[in-house]
Amino acid sequence: MTVAVSLIIVAVAAIAGVYVSWRAGRLDRLHTRLETARAALRATFSQPDFRASIDRPEGADELLGELESTAHQVFLARKFYNDAVAATIAARSRWLVRVFRLAGGAPIPEFFEIDDALAPGGMAEQGTDMPHLAR
Repeated sequence: MTVAVSLIIVAVAAIAGVYVSWRAGRLDRLHTRLETARAALRATFSQPDFRASIDRPEGADELLGELESTAHQVFLARKFYNDAVAATIAARSRWLVRVFRLAGGAPIPEFFEIDDALAPGGMAEQGTDMPHLAR
């Protein structure tokens, strides 16, 4: 009888260990996703020779197209980042993560909000951040 109880205790401990390890891995992947999204938002603004291209008066249509493309990238980066923040906060709020301190010393992520509408007023007030996408 004691052997059977011992086996049950070992099995429960092994299952609990696997589950805790899985949760810790998921939380680590969510934090990695956050860092990747943050690096994508910063990469958008660090395009090479962007300032030099603004100084030239010719090619204004090209610059406007590039600006709209960059604004769209900012919109997507913000959306993906905020989705990752929401998922990470939800994962960190679980009792298992809090009890076993699976997040370690990682700071709690914060949402990033900006007004990324291209034109003041207009469709941005109707619930869309990027008016040109609502066509």
